[in-house]
Amino acid sequence: MNRTYLKHCTLFTSISLTIAGCTTMAVPVTATEQLFYGGPILTMSGNSPEYAEALLVKDGKIRFVGSKQQAERLADKKVQSIDLNNKTLLPSFIDAHSHVNMVGFHQMVANLYPMPDGQVSDINSLVNVLNQWKAQNPAVIKTMGGWILGNGYDDAQLNEQRHPTATDLDRVSLDQPVMILHQSGHLASVNHKALELLKINQHTPNPAGGVIRRETNSNIPNGVLEESALFSAIGSIFKDVPPAVMFQIAEKGIAAYVKNGFTTVQEGRADQGTTEMWHALAQQNRLPIDVVSYPDITTSQDYMLKQGSSHQYDQHFRIGGVKISLDGSPQGKTAWLTQPYLIPPEGKDKTYKGYPAMSNDQQVKDYINLAFKQGWQVLAHANGDAAIDQFIGAVKDATAKQGKGDRRSVLIHSQTIRDDQLDQLKALDIIPSFFSLHTFYWGDWHRQQTLGEIRAAHISPTATALKKHLIFTEHHDAPVVPPSSMMMLDATVNRVTRSNYVLGAEERVSPYLALKSMTDWAAYQYFEDQTKGTLSQGKLADLVILNQNPLTVPSREIKNIKVLATYKEGKLIYQNASD
Repeated sequence: MNRTYLKHCTLFTSISLTIAGCTTMAVPVTATEQLFYGGPILTMSGNSPEYAEALLVKDGKIRFVGSKQQAERLADKKVQSIDLNNKTLLPSFIDAHSHVNMVGFHQMVANLYPMPDGQVSDINSLVNVLNQWKAQNPAVIKTMGGWILGNGYDDAQLNEQRHPTATDLDRVSLDQPVMILHQSGHLASVNHKALELLKINQHTPNPAGGVIRRETNSNIPNGVLEESALFSAIGSIFKDVPPAVMFQIAEKGIAAYVKNGFTTVQEGRADQGTTEMWHALAQQNRLPIDVVSYPDITTSQDYMLKQGSSHQYDQHFRIGGVKISLDGSPQGKTAWLTQPYLIPPEGKDKTYKGYPAMSNDQQVKDYINLAFKQGWQVLAHANGDAAIDQFIGAVKDATAKQGKGDRRSVLIHSQTIRDDQLDQLKALDIIPSFFSLHTFYWGDWHRQQTLGEIRAAHISPTATALKKHLIFTEHHDAPVVPPSSMMMLDATVNRVTRSNYVLGAEERVSPYLALKSMTDWAAYQYFEDQTKGTLSQGKLADLVILNQNPLTVPSREIKNIKVLATYKEGKLIYQNASD
């Protein structure tokens, strides 16, 4: 075929090659279309893998998917022809649940993750990392009101197998407040100066839905805060952070997602201030990808009654609905179970089952009924099966009052969901969004500490959900774990723990179906299946290029696959220059 192309780029043939730096022919015009070819193009349409030979993009949308010959015949004369050089192209990833602003926060504070995401292995190394960060980041500490902050410690991975206490953190500072967030995001530890500033002492009662841990046989706080006790403390820290700094945090969060191939991300359990911040960034045309906010219905009800939700984006931002949190985390032993924890936390007896965020079932029903009445999509955080029972009961009640409808309610985490509860999700059109990365990060901890072998093997039961004809989505809940798309895919396919133990082999699913949960089914969860999730004519050209095909590499190598490029509506917004 005799056609003149504006550019002809072979992608990723050397470390230094970038799309913008491809050899450009002397054609004084601008490309109006892009033609991708020369590698596996996985469309993600249908229940089994379908490949196309070429993909034609125009004005940010997919114009054609099919044979290269036909794509060339349809293409404009100004087409940009892009050779994939045997790399794999597929729809970009859709973040089914996380906290994008807090991901940016993690980029700015001390990294207290254990391996493989950090270097903290015991309390001494934790204190050392904090002290190094304190010395190197005086400007950040000043903008945070003088607080020394860290994120990502995990008592399950510390050699001491316990939370750092106020006394431990006094080794970082006696006169500046210190707060470190647990990797679950549901607990934190603070030093004595922080307890003083937060006005937490032996006379402070536990707040509703939270716990202030105490020293043994005493009412004196030991520095560990659970659930609502933590959330109120965080609010007091962030209330005086300048807007410019909050914008910087948000944009750092976006960057972390883009390099992992995500072009739709979530601000889960947002407050009014965070939601308005994202809206302001959108109005300034500073969002390269789509951000969907879900304000907390318990704290933002009046705001939501005024703003409402929408399926339409305004400059890449929209409010998608509301979030409600019904319990805590299983790894932190605050999730609400129907059967006791295998080993209860310190100070609790053998009957300890965690606790609800809201003990009043009628209150939960009222919130869900309001959301259904207003047409707000509901995302419910529920890890423990008792909390799941509470949500199912509330949805049944609201459905009876408001009638059936296409609401696509989402059960976030669903960690310890029972088979009978999966049946009820199917009947109520509730989508389970699983956190299969738990199998790697806390699988051994769940076997040995929280749930025991049988219950642990059934966490995030993806295969059982499929057998019951439920679609599911997968999420990483960042910054609980980093927003690594390939680690998420690996965990869903392999379910391998840190100790290389396969946890719940019968719940493993194929790489293709795991990818469906991150693309096509995730688009459905967001009511965006008509515009995203598959490479289909007329849909947005939200694309990701991988250095290997997840469907053909050995499954244990999936986690090593690299994201080479991310496109949002046909625009290159990230390229990995190191591969």
